[in-house]
Amino acid sequence: MSRVTVLALRVLIALLLAGLLFVQAVIVPLLMIDLEGAPDRLRWPVGVIVILGVLTVEVALVCIWQLLTMVKRGTVFSRAAFRYVDVVIGAAVAAWLLAIALSFVLAPGEEVPPGMVLLVVIGGVGAAGIALLVLVLRALLAQATSLRSELEEVI
Repeated sequence: MSRVTVLALRVLIALLLAGLLFVQAVIVPLLMIDLEGAPDRLRWPVGVIVILGVLTVEVALVCIWQLLTMVKRGTVFSRAAFRYVDVVIGAAVAAWLLAIALSFVLAPGEEVPPGMVLLVVIGGVGAAGIALLVLVLRALLAQATSLRSELEEVI
């Protein structure tokens, strides 16, 4: 991967992290203010799930940054990369579970339209799809790491 590509990806990740910090600092408090009139069974679970959801994305982005660093150094085909890939998979699974929890919190009652619950479910399916995709890529990384080890033994 070229230096320009790694730099562009790092700039994108930095912008995403800055946006997520803005969400945590500004949007989540405003959401909690908007939910003041909502019942407690809706207000606090939604706030906690949103904060944890943002945290899962931040963790995944930090791990992707570390993987980019390993790509830049040429060490991505090592056992150390699996730690970051596993954390990305865990973050995607956590986001999926949070989407399921949020859909169960939003579904009962008349406060939230059914279309909004459907959007949350679609987001959860997307998170599960990302987890499965990264799991497949982890298997490919394992094969590439194994082949690289065998090639180093031959040389």
